[in-house]
Amino acid sequence: MKRKTVLLWIAAVMAGLLVITAFLFKLSPFPGAMVIRAVFTMNGSKSHKRLLPFEPSTAVATVSNQQYQSGNKDALLDVYYPKSIEGSHQRLPVIIWTHGGAWLAGNKRDAAPYYKLLAARGYIVVAPNYSLAPGSRYPKPVHELNDAHAYVLANAQKFYADTSKIILAGDSAGAQLSSQMAALITNQDYAAEVGVQPALLPQQLKGVVLNCGIYQMEGLTQPNPTLPKIVGWGEDVSVWAYSGTKDGNDPVIKQMSAYYHVTKDFPPTYISGGNGDPLTKAQSMPFATKLQSLGVPVTALFYADDHKPALPHEYQFNLTNQDGQNALEATVNFVAERTR
Repeated sequence: MKRKTVLLWIAAVMAGLLVITAFLFKLSPFPGAMVIRAVFTMNGSKSHKRLLPFEPSTAVATVSNQQYQSGNKDALLDVYYPKSIEGSHQRLPVIIWTHGGAWLAGNKRDAAPYYKLLAARGYIVVAPNYSLAPGSRYPKPVHELNDAHAYVLANAQKFYADTSKIILAGDSAGAQLSSQMAALITNQDYAAEVGVQPALLPQQLKGVVLNCGIYQMEGLTQPNPTLPKIVGWGEDVSVWAYSGTKDGNDPVIKQMSAYYHVTKDFPPTYISGGNGDPLTKAQSMPFATKLQSLGVPVTALFYADDHKPALPHEYQFNLTNQDGQNALEATVNFVAERTR
C-alpha cells in the first residue's frame, strides 16, 4: 500500500512538472530556445570536425577575435588570408561570411576550415560573430553586422582587403542576415525604415552568396505541417525568440524579410539549397524567382527532387560528398566572376 502511494505521488509530481514545463514553453521562447541551441551547437561541432580534413595545405593566416564594436563581448570577428600576401602591397577581394544557427546558436569558428579553403583561393574571408537570441533580439545583430562592415573598411590595409570588391555570404540564419544587409545597402528607404546607415556603399558590394536561407520570415512563424513536429516547432520558437513576437502578421516579421525589400539594385546573387531541405522550395527558390523578376543576375544551384543522396540543410559544408565539393567550386567561380 505504501509503495502504491509513493508511486502515485511520483506520477503526480511528474505530471505536474510536465504541465509546468508545457506552460513555460508557451509563456516564453527561452526554454525552447535553449533546447534548439543545444542541438545546433552539437551540429556545429560535428560540421567543424567533418571539415577539418579538408583544410588547405596552402598556408593561410588567421587573425582571431578582432573587436569590431567597443564594449560588446559578442562583437568579435576572425579574418583569414593567404600568407603569401604578407608584406606586399597587394589587395584581395573580401568575403564576409555570416554563420547560421537559427539566430540562437552558431559561432564564427564552426566553418573555419571552409573559410580557410576560400582564403586559399585568393580571398580575404571575414567571419563575424553576432549577439544571439533570446538574450538579444532583432535588430541588434543587424546593427552589429553593419559595424563589422565598418571595421573591415577601417582596417582594410591591415587585412590586405580590397574594399571595392566585397561579397556578403551566409548560411541558414546567416543567409537571412546577409540578404537583409544587402537589401539595406541597396535600398535607402528600407535602410531608413530599419534605422541603419549602411557602412558599405552599393558599388562596393559585388555579390551575395546565400546557402539554405530564410527570406520570408512569416514562413517560419507557424510550424510546417510537412515537417516532423519537433522541427516545425523549432522553426516557430526560433523566430519568436529572435523577433520577440509570435504573431506572423506583426510588421517586424515583414521588415526582417529581404524578399519584400529587394530592388533591381540588389547585387548579383548565388543561391543554393539541398533537395532534402524543406527551406529550398519554401524559401530559396521563391527568392531566386523574385530576384530574377527584378532583373538581378542569379546563379542558382538547386537539385531535382529525386537527386540521390537527398541533400539536407547546410549540405554545402559536407565536403565528403561530391555535391558539397561541386557547391564549393560553384561558389568560388561565382565570387571570381564578380570580383575580377
